[in-house]
Amino acid sequence: MTSMKDISKVCGVSIATVSKALNNHKDIGEGTKQYIRRVAKEMGYYPNSSARALKTQRTYNLGVLFSDEAGSGLTHDYFANILDAFKRAVEANYDITFINTGAQTRSYLEHCRYRDFDGVAVVCVDFYDRQVEELVHSDIPIVTVDHFFPGRAAVISDNVGGMRDLLTYVHSRGHRRIAYIHGADSHVTRSRLTSFFNTAEELGLNIPDAYIKEAAYRDTDGAGRATEELLGLSKPPTCILYPDDFSCFGGMNVIRKKGLRIPEDISVAGYDGIRAGRHIEPCLTTLIQDTERIGARAGEKLISLIEKPRSTIIEQIVIGGRVYEGRTVGRV
Repeated sequence: MTSMKDISKVCGVSIATVSKALNNHKDIGEGTKQYIRRVAKEMGYYPNSSARALKTQRTYNLGVLFSDEAGSGLTHDYFANILDAFKRAVEANYDITFINTGAQTRSYLEHCRYRDFDGVAVVCVDFYDRQVEELVHSDIPIVTVDHFFPGRAAVISDNVGGMRDLLTYVHSRGHRRIAYIHGADSHVTRSRLTSFFNTAEELGLNIPDAYIKEAAYRDTDGAGRATEELLGLSKPPTCILYPDDFSCFGGMNVIRKKGLRIPEDISVAGYDGIRAGRHIEPCLTTLIQDTERIGARAGEKLISLIEKPRSTIIEQIVIGGRVYEGRTVGRV
């Protein structure tokens, strides 16, 4: 079995340097680090996880609490991209285990203690669930995504700024009758809805109650029904904003079935910036959320909480997005 001593002889460095390279320490050069890692791989070196755990008092395993009630799971582009970026940020030294959110005899906290996770990322769950709150208020290092708990680190997409920028863009295209189909109640929904009304007030827009509808995220049928109601008004909107891009596709289908053209007869805009929206005709106007930075920062923050608990700042990190103009918002 290859040891660090064997690797140090081949590389011509000390055992301590080999250890630092394999454990991704920052006090050695990147070139040296990559060289040692390559040699270690070629020599078939695999660290003994049990021995490392005994030495460091860590398991080098992170839990991810992820539950999507809509049933879209990791096919949901937004969360899939966040989790992929999270994985890439931590995979050099940590493994990832998804926490079972189905039928289980243990609570989330009990499950995490049983697995002996070094830390947990909480993503896309019912944040008001008693079990989630119990886990978040435990002594396990935690980072949440798109929800903030006092005293806990969080990485959040800038839903307030995103909605402000999207509505401002639609307004700049001449639209004054703007409807908003928002998602089901959540921290994200409330942030976007409040920003929508604040921005509308700043722009001098009058938003009738009939212009505000609700449909669950990624619910094309629900978004379609809400779209039909809006189109049936005596004075329908000239532009409809949707809770996400996928829901917007449902609204666009209803619009086309009624013989209306996008954006010539009515404009639409989504939210998320999923890749599929850029491959339809016309390509979708939307707010692109920076999933790469959200996932990466969540991973970096969780590792910092684990490895540097005394010097890591507990903070709410807000990640901005950008408007993708597309071609589904015409000029009025």
